[in-house]
Amino acid sequence: MEQRYKPKIRYSFLKILSGSDLSRKRLPLMSIQSKNPGPTVWLTGCMHGDEIGGTVIIHNIFKRLRQRLASGTVFAFPLMNPMGFETVSRTIVLSKEDLNRSFPGNSKGTIAERIADIIFSHVINTNPTIVLDLHNDWNKSIPYLLFDPLSGSLANELVARTKIFARTTGLILVEDTDEIRNSLTYNLLRKNIPALTLELGESLTINEKNIENGVKAAWNILMHLKMVAQDCDYFYYPASVLAKNKILRYSSHPLSSTCGIIHFLKKPGDIVYKGQKIARIYNAFGKVMETIAALDDGIVLGHSDYAVTFPGSPVMAFGCF
Repeated sequence: MEQRYKPKIRYSFLKILSGSDLSRKRLPLMSIQSKNPGPTVWLTGCMHGDEIGGTVIIHNIFKRLRQRLASGTVFAFPLMNPMGFETVSRTIVLSKEDLNRSFPGNSKGTIAERIADIIFSHVINTNPTIVLDLHNDWNKSIPYLLFDPLSGSLANELVARTKIFARTTGLILVEDTDEIRNSLTYNLLRKNIPALTLELGESLTINEKNIENGVKAAWNILMHLKMVAQDCDYFYYPASVLAKNKILRYSSHPLSSTCGIIHFLKKPGDIVYKGQKIARIYNAFGKVMETIAALDDGIVLGHSDYAVTFPGSPVMAFGCF
C-alpha cells in the first residue's frame, strides 16, 4: 500500500522547430503514473497564449497527485502555445494562426498545423479515457463547460459518456451553437474520445478563485474515475444550481447596433429574462445611444473584453435556457 502513493512523475519536451539562430522551440509534456493500472486522463492548457489559467491549474493538480494518485495515468500539455504565451498573444505570433483552428494538424503544413499534429498524435496514441481542454474566456466570465454540438455522426454511447463526464465537473453546461471543425475537442470526439472544453474565467491574468474552481472541476473527474480517493465532497459551482443540470445554449447575441461606451446592467452569473435590459451604450457626451435587451431567458456568462463597442460587436455571452 505504501507504494500506491509513489507515482512515477516525468517531465519532458517535444520539439516544435529550430530557429535561424539554432535555438529550439519545444512543447513541455508532463505525466504522472500510478503503479496500479487505470484510466488515462489528459489535461491541456494555454492553447491561446493569453490564457494562462489552465497552465496553473495543471501545476496545482500535479502537486496534489504526487501523494494521491491511486490508479491510472494523467498526462498534460501545460503550455501548448509557448510562442503566443511569451508575447501575450492569442495566436501563434510567428504566423498569426489560431492553434485551436488547426486540428487535427498536418506534419507538412503551416506552423500551427505542425504543432497541432504533434499534440493530436501524442494524445490519441495514449488512448485517453477523457481529455479536458482548459481555456479562459471573456472579462469577468464565470466558469462553465462548453460542449461541441453532440449530434450528427457521433455514436450514442460516446454522447452519453461525454455528458456524464460533463455533469461530473459540477460546472454550468453550455452547448456551442457552431461546429468548430478544426478545434482539438471536435477532432477528438470524431476519434470516439470524450473531450470537453472548460472555460475558467478571464484571460490575461491569474484569478486564484477561478484556478481553484478549475482544479475542483478536474478533481471531480479523477474521483469519478476512482483514480484518486474521494477525500472531499464533489464540487458544484453555485450558478450551476440555477441551471438545474440542464444543458444551455451558447449565445453572444444580441449584438450592438451602434458605437459607444458600454454600461453593463447585469453581471456574470445573473439570470436574465427575455426582454430585460442588460446594457446601455453611451456616446462621448454621455447620451444614451442604445439600450440592449436580452433575446432569451438565460445566465450571463461574461462581459465583452472592451468598454467600447461597434455596430455588430457582441456585448455579453449567455447560456440560454
